[in-house]
Parts: sequence; C-alpha cells; structure tokens
Amino acid sequence: MSEFVGHFFNALTLGAIYALIAVGYTMVYGVIKLINFAHGEIYMFGTFLGLMAVAGLGWHLGFAIILAMAGCAALGAAIDAVAYRPIRGSSRLAALITAIGVSLSLQTVAQLIWGANPRAFPTEGLPAFLLRPVLSVAGAELLGKELLVWVAALLVMLLLHLLVAYTRIGKAMRACAEDKVTAALMGIPVNRVIAVTFMIGSAMAAVAGVLYSLKAGGNISFRMGYYPGVIAFAAAVLGGIGNLKGAVLGGLLIGFTQALCGGYLASQYDFAFAFGLMIVVILFRPWGLLGRPESARA
Repeated sequence: MSEFVGHFFNALTLGAIYALIAVGYTMVYGVIKLINFAHGEIYMFGTFLGLMAVAGLGWHLGFAIILAMAGCAALGAAIDAVAYRPIRGSSRLAALITAIGVSLSLQTVAQLIWGANPRAFPTEGLPAFLLRPVLSVAGAELLGKELLVWVAALLVMLLLHLLVAYTRIGKAMRACAEDKVTAALMGIPVNRVIAVTFMIGSAMAAVAGVLYSLKAGGNISFRMGYYPGVIAFAAAVLGGIGNLKGAVLGGLLIGFTQALCGGYLASQYDFAFAFGLMIVVILFRPWGLLGRPESARA
C-alpha cells in the first residue's frame, strides 16, 4: 500500500507538470494550427531563469517563478514575431521546419549562456516546509515541494480558465481559433492575439520548468526540454490538441501511466508506456479523448 501511494503522489506531480506544458502546445495550436516544437526549449529557458534568480541573485522562489514567467513570455512573443509571423499563411511544412530550427537555435543559445554541464537546483534559502514531509498516507510521505507543484498547477489552470472564458482577450482567442479571417473582419487584432497566446503558453511552460527542477533537484541542462516537451506534446494529442481541458486530462493520464507502469513493471520503459497509451487512444479516437473531429471547409 505504501508503495502504491508513493507512486500515486509521483504520478500526480508528473501529471501536473506535463499538463502545464501541454496547455502551451494546445493554446498555440488552437489559435494558429501550429505545433510549436520549440516549446520544450522555452520550458528549459524558464528553468534556467528560475535557477539564476534563486542561486545567482538569492531571490525568493515565488519571485524566481515570476521572473521565469516574464522572461519566457517575452521569449515566446519574440519567437512568434521573428520566426512564425513572417511565414504565417505558408505551408504547414514550412512552419514545422521553422519550429525545429527555432528549437535547435534555442538549445545552442542556452549552451552558450549557461554552459553544457548539468546543474542542480539549490536547497539553500528555500522555505523549510518544501524540503520536509507535509503529509503521510499509509507510510508514504508527501514532500512540501510536491504539494507546491499540485497547488501551483491547480491555481495556474484556474486562472487560465478564467482568462479564456471571461476576459476580452480570452474571447478574442476563442474567436481567432474559430475563424481568424472573420475575427479580423470584426476588428480583432489577430497578430496581437496570437502574440499574447504565445506569451501565456510560454509563461506556463516556465512555471512547469521551475517546479520540475525543484522536484527533481538536478540535471538542469540545455537539453532538458526535449523529453518533457515531447511527452507534453503526446499529452496534448492524447487529450485532443486544441482543447485546454483535454491537455490537462492528457497530462494527468500520461503522468499516471509513466509513474505507475514504470514503477510496477519496468522503470526503464516508462516513456514507452506513456507513448503506448497515446498510440492506443489515437487508433480509436484520432482527434483525442476530448477533441472533436474536424471537417475540411469548402
């Protein structure tokens, strides 16, 4: 029982982090039908910004997260303006190649700035409750930093839902996702809405990056965005890419599959179990669990 509860805690933590990253994928795809394969590198940049704020500047963790969100939001807007906006309206293949190029470029820039050696997230200066157990269930202990991941992910998802559902920019996002041409004719600044979408998705990736590095404690490097980015993309596809609730559901399902199957069957194949779940689902529902089939417009 203790082992199961421990795996459950880990699954929920991983699922929350994957959901935060997957939401960024699905927001951008929902508005401009682009898979931003540089999203994993934005997650990596957010991690380094948080590390720099905590280890280099001695900032409180909360301010470090805010800095990472602001920096990645600016980075997301810059990527859209420099790389994606000039080719908007081109073929999807051109956009895909550009996204891969941006991903590799960001890895190179990060290596030049922070070096190639992996780093560890410091524990000095962190609030004491993050490093000690705050809950014990059947002998399994939940650390404060894992509880922080749950609370922060829930809060960010709630704020995102309120933004999309009840604000003017959220309504503009939904209008652009439905039909960008009609939205432009109705006076909505489509390019500005797309830039804001990139900024919000990038800020959420930054939160995920800082929280994951706090949970894992180490292995922070310029290549760290690859696997979380690919897994989060799989989560977005699993839930129904373009659907925010689907991204959250997909992230949680991938996290539970990776943690539980990897914990009980074979930990070295945890990624295989996660992607296997995605493959099984899309064989029967190519549009994802909460997505909907789309028909081509005349």
